[in-house]
Amino acid sequence: MDEPLDILKLYWGFDSFRVLQEEVITAVLHGADTLALMPTGGGKSICYQVPALCRPGLCLVISPLIALMKDQVSQLKKRNIPAAAIYSGMHYKEIDRTLDNCVYGGVKLLYLSPERLLTEIVRERLQRMEVNLIAVDEAHCISQWGYDFRPAYLQIAELRTLLPETPVLALTATATKEVVRDIQEKLEFKALNAFQMSFQRANLSYSILFDEGKMNKLNDIVRKVSGSGIVYVRNRRKTREIAQFLQRRGQAADYYHAGLTPEKRSAKQEAWMSNKTRIIVSTNAFGMGIDKPDVRFVVHVDLPDSLEAYFQEAGRAGRDGEKAFAVLLYQPEDRRRLEKQFAVSFPEEKEMRRVYRALGSFFQLAIGAGEGESFDFDLTSFCKNFDLEPVKTFHCLKNLEKAGWILLSEAVFIPSSLKIKVDKDVLYDFQLKHPKLDRLLKVILRSYQGAFQHPIYFREQQLAYALKSPLEMVKSNLLLLSKHGIIDYKAQKDQPQLVFLRERVDANNLTIDREMYQFRKENASRRLKRTIQYVESPICRSNQLIAYFGETTEQRCGICDVCLGRTKSDLDDATYKKLKTKIFGLLRRDQLKLEEIVDSFSPKWRDRVLKTMEYLVDEGAIDKKDEIYFVK
Repeated sequence: MDEPLDILKLYWGFDSFRVLQEEVITAVLHGADTLALMPTGGGKSICYQVPALCRPGLCLVISPLIALMKDQVSQLKKRNIPAAAIYSGMHYKEIDRTLDNCVYGGVKLLYLSPERLLTEIVRERLQRMEVNLIAVDEAHCISQWGYDFRPAYLQIAELRTLLPETPVLALTATATKEVVRDIQEKLEFKALNAFQMSFQRANLSYSILFDEGKMNKLNDIVRKVSGSGIVYVRNRRKTREIAQFLQRRGQAADYYHAGLTPEKRSAKQEAWMSNKTRIIVSTNAFGMGIDKPDVRFVVHVDLPDSLEAYFQEAGRAGRDGEKAFAVLLYQPEDRRRLEKQFAVSFPEEKEMRRVYRALGSFFQLAIGAGEGESFDFDLTSFCKNFDLEPVKTFHCLKNLEKAGWILLSEAVFIPSSLKIKVDKDVLYDFQLKHPKLDRLLKVILRSYQGAFQHPIYFREQQLAYALKSPLEMVKSNLLLLSKHGIIDYKAQKDQPQLVFLRERVDANNLTIDREMYQFRKENASRRLKRTIQYVESPICRSNQLIAYFGETTEQRCGICDVCLGRTKSDLDDATYKKLKTKIFGLLRRDQLKLEEIVDSFSPKWRDRVLKTMEYLVDEGAIDKKDEIYFVK
């Protein structure tokens, strides 16, 4: 067995491990089932990649995020580490070939989505593989106590029967005490064994800014704080709007969301990583698996629906240990908006049945068919076809997913592929009879080895360039060859996927576990209340966050808005608005010194007026020059 530190140096070039990495790796190599609870940026992937390379065989990595799987495989291959991934939307023959490579020792790390894990073809091959470790990424998804439960994760424990001697390593960035215990129980750990990094981030200043003019405040933040940053919003439309707002103010900003093509997402991510783009405005689709150490600020324009999500996203700032800022811009309307969203996120059973029935019609799927089938899925077209309200429909789909009926996945990029279906004699005869297609076939045979044996990936644009022909003509001729039965041609796809996890049933026979549904609803309600409490309580922000994850300390962080006395939560909202209105009235008539403003109020209001003035300056609503205050 190779030594972990030697492997780390050889493939990653590091001389030492980060905090907890070595302890986790040692436990795994000794065969112990292990849970590694490491906040965002803690280096979780090293904890299974290094032990995978220390021993013969391969590591099975289970992850729900297709984009992250593909990125990890790409990064490993750049380090000359053989890796592969299997996910929804892949062709059966490609899955078959990948699994064969794993059986015969050509792969060291195999990434699988949990839904693919226990399909018949995977189960059969797993028993023929030498699996040295089972790594379960985003392990909180196995717990119904958690904020991102995925039913397919519950099946992972069946691997213990197939691979009884293989240790399990579960990894997550965010888990409460209930979730930590639940993960170990659901994965059938032989003994409880959890390693946990502290949730404290001494260099990260958490702040809640109560501001009616969010965009102006955002502009102030990006002007005052140097370095790169992330701005999180809840919907795709706002990513573009806010990026354009910042661009008009001279900032190198761009937007990002899951609806963009893989090429665009990759280009935008790379521009931000290389500091060509300073600020990325994104939905929560951005940041997973990205390790950029010098992010100086993360701003949330909208209120997240859980502290787990907020902690993970805010934690992308300051991974280099230098001072960084996590700012949440808040208005009372945000609370009402989040409560309204919670109400629609748990639809009635009849609404879920209606959506499920529509899915069967949309995909022309017969009763009893469809199990394991994957379909390109566009929510907008689906809703338009069946006159469904998009937001309500989305939540119906998410609840059908949690009930184990379907799976929704992000856009899957699968390049075009072709395989020659006939032998060389038949092909030669076809070329003689179809001279217009002869040149195309010759270029294919010259450019792509192995097309007779298995599907090969290619780009139509490269063929068009080689043939000096229009792209559309090349695509048309490929379809023609496919129609003649000469090739099996599958055009590139880049669509979100919907997978039927069970065979389709009549909507009236759709079963929803009502008790479990109510349990999840109550848990979501508790998480919502804790998020609002975090925002509105005048308690050290850092202490509130770590307490939520079961860690306590008597020492305040000293750098959040509460500790610095910059929160207005010690002023009730009505008083703040009343004082703000009067101060604005005074300053619109004349520019004044601070004492002149304070003297305009009764002495009993002095402290609250001073506090209000402090907030107004911090929030950029008023400014001062040479001790004279004025409205911007």
